[in-house]
Amino acid sequence: MNIQPISLAALTWAGAASGTTAQSWRIGTVLSARPLGVNPLGLLILQIGALTVEADVSNSQLPSQFQVRVLSLGAQPQLEILSHPADPTFQRVLRERLPQQNGYAPLLATLGALAQRPVLRQLPPELRTALALLEQSLRTPAEITRGEGLREAISRSGMFFESKLLSPHGNTPAQAGDDWKGALLRLAGLLDRRAAAPPPPSRSDTEPPLLQRGLQAQPRLPLPPVLAEDGMEPLLDRLHGDVKAALARVEVAQLEASASQLSAWIIEIPLQGDGGRDVLQVQLEYINDAAEGSHGWTLGFALDLPALGPVQGELQLREPRLSVRLWAERADTAQRLERQFTPLRQRLAACGVLLDQLSCQVGLPHSPGRHSAVLLQATA
Repeated sequence: MNIQPISLAALTWAGAASGTTAQSWRIGTVLSARPLGVNPLGLLILQIGALTVEADVSNSQLPSQFQVRVLSLGAQPQLEILSHPADPTFQRVLRERLPQQNGYAPLLATLGALAQRPVLRQLPPELRTALALLEQSLRTPAEITRGEGLREAISRSGMFFESKLLSPHGNTPAQAGDDWKGALLRLAGLLDRRAAAPPPPSRSDTEPPLLQRGLQAQPRLPLPPVLAEDGMEPLLDRLHGDVKAALARVEVAQLEASASQLSAWIIEIPLQGDGGRDVLQVQLEYINDAAEGSHGWTLGFALDLPALGPVQGELQLREPRLSVRLWAERADTAQRLERQFTPLRQRLAACGVLLDQLSCQVGLPHSPGRHSAVLLQATA
């Protein structure tokens, strides 16, 4: 549920950011909050840290004391209301990772540029091997369009890297070689040895992979022109920062999954697409409805391809029944998807699946997700 708009009642955001509260309002910080009352306009007055804000939400929805976590800053800081007291260790690690994370698109663009440079062959053998392993961990569209291929891609996405290493059959060299996080860790270690000091974290342009934010279609990114014409060293410096940001992003998703009260995960799969690299984002959730005695899975996905634009989907499976909803930002893409509905119905019927719903809408869904947390947005 979103709470908006919020106006600052006792302090302006600019004033708070320039004073002592600036240090407390950092991304990932957990702040204490409590309702103070209701103003004449019916807006709830909240005390959050050193700020007093007004929110359009019923007082009955909030306890007398609760906590919020800062998710983003800027002109409209966004806060998540935590339903359970925050674990200090978890919050400290998450607070460190959130400002460092960025989407995979910058890293994939840098890898593509490096692959086209003949001077790549002059890099040390171990660095070339690490780059090759990272490239090898990219999945192909042919792989993820098969059930077993998608399952394997999810398994090797980095989300379950440590659990696989701890399994009785875990093999560190083999697991690191075909897992996205394992390949990132190997490359990051070599780049750390090359650089005199770690590069500053990449600026976080892509929202973190948090369940309450829902799905995000992530487009390809071109390499900045200034780097396209420079030599190898600037690209390696950029690669170092991109790898660190990608690692932080994987760890944010892992922390989110470990702290969630749901059997739900947000998983990102880098793809070797047609003429470039893309990012498939998957939200996977196990549903167990004890009241109805049913269970099943919900799979959401988001993808932004040059030929189709942003596309999102949600598949709800309560075997043998399936519901499919698709969204496309572009009308021509929605029409192309709808032309595939008849063969899709035939294939599902041949598999014994009962299709309850199959639809495609123009425009992307605006809701951040069915299980989103309460979010507070502050405006200056």
